[in-house]
Amino acid sequence: MRKMLLAALSRVLQGPAAAAGRTASRVMVASRNYADFANEATFEIKPCDLHRLEEGPPTTAVLTREEGLHYYKTMQTIRRMELKSDQLYKQKIIRGFCHLYDGQEACCVGLEVAIKPTDHVITAYRAHGFTYARGVPVREILAELTGRKGGCVKGKGGSMHMYTKNFYGGNGIVGAQVPLGAGIALACKYFGKNEVCLTLYGDGAANQGQIFETYNMAALWKLPCIFICENNRYGMGTSVERAAASTDYYKRGDFIPGLRVDGMDVLCVREAAKFAAEYCRAGKGPIVMELQTYRYHGHSMSDPGISYRTREEIQEVRSKSDPITLLKDRMINNNLASVEELKEIDVAVRKEIEEAAQFATTDPEPPLEELGNHIYFNEPPFEVRGPNQWIKYKSLSHS
Repeated sequence: MRKMLLAALSRVLQGPAAAAGRTASRVMVASRNYADFANEATFEIKPCDLHRLEEGPPTTAVLTREEGLHYYKTMQTIRRMELKSDQLYKQKIIRGFCHLYDGQEACCVGLEVAIKPTDHVITAYRAHGFTYARGVPVREILAELTGRKGGCVKGKGGSMHMYTKNFYGGNGIVGAQVPLGAGIALACKYFGKNEVCLTLYGDGAANQGQIFETYNMAALWKLPCIFICENNRYGMGTSVERAAASTDYYKRGDFIPGLRVDGMDVLCVREAAKFAAEYCRAGKGPIVMELQTYRYHGHSMSDPGISYRTREEIQEVRSKSDPITLLKDRMINNNLASVEELKEIDVAVRKEIEEAAQFATTDPEPPLEELGNHIYFNEPPFEVRGPNQWIKYKSLSHS
């Protein structure tokens, strides 16, 4: 008993000293942030497979410390946001369709940092990551998922229909966004803007006729359109080998040049997207990119994701190819960041996600009278018929 009391007393006495030690170690980490880290590092990256191209993107990439920290925080935020969405869905706070992006973070982040804010992006229904990368705050994304007024489209779009400036969704009909993307690229060319449109679709949509029709028109008119197939190996529950006679999606444009890219490496995606954007801006017409990636969740929240693939397969991808782990290891091993610094980012991200989730579950739902709003962009108010002819709603373009 006496020994226990002495040990407890010793711990009490050591408390202030231990706290001081921890403070000192934090100060040391903070001072390292500015003094001892490298400003940049150069990495070998996987060469792209090429179709109808004599030369491809570079096989080395320079990463600055500032860029690395930005990429890490963005990917970690998307990962945590999707895990929180999973939790809210299982609590029945999020309802309806919900397709999560965890595992594919290097795709949306690598693409976004390679283009300009004035460039355009349109994707399918696995859209949360792109919505965040294009600048929508986490709280507005989660509030949109829960159908609240503070959501990025005022709670009326949900998981599949999120929009912001130069981001056109979030589209629920498989493959239908591809012709729309070519239309956006046509507008860029028509108005003489030196802008490009990133038009994304999955391997499941890649066999659709409308995609090949769009390829043809885009090539004829030399549209500044980057067609991007996010190949995560499964279209719903069907593997690409069972769905496609040829899984070389980057060659599907035939007369359009193509690139096959490691979609789990943010630097590979960045360099390939820069190359593709420069190609389009030079007036050479469209280009096809295939990003080889992987989703950790099932196709949607109604799919457990293990009836057509094994848990071991998912775990192997997580352990060998995780995009966040790959970037983290590169930064630590090349003295661009410390383990402690990245942990601090993780803590800050978790806090941001928790606060956003609190907002998304307490913000009010939009009132019924707003149901008819935002049908047109800039039109005078008009009446919209409700569920029967006696119920009418006023439609406003702005509110």
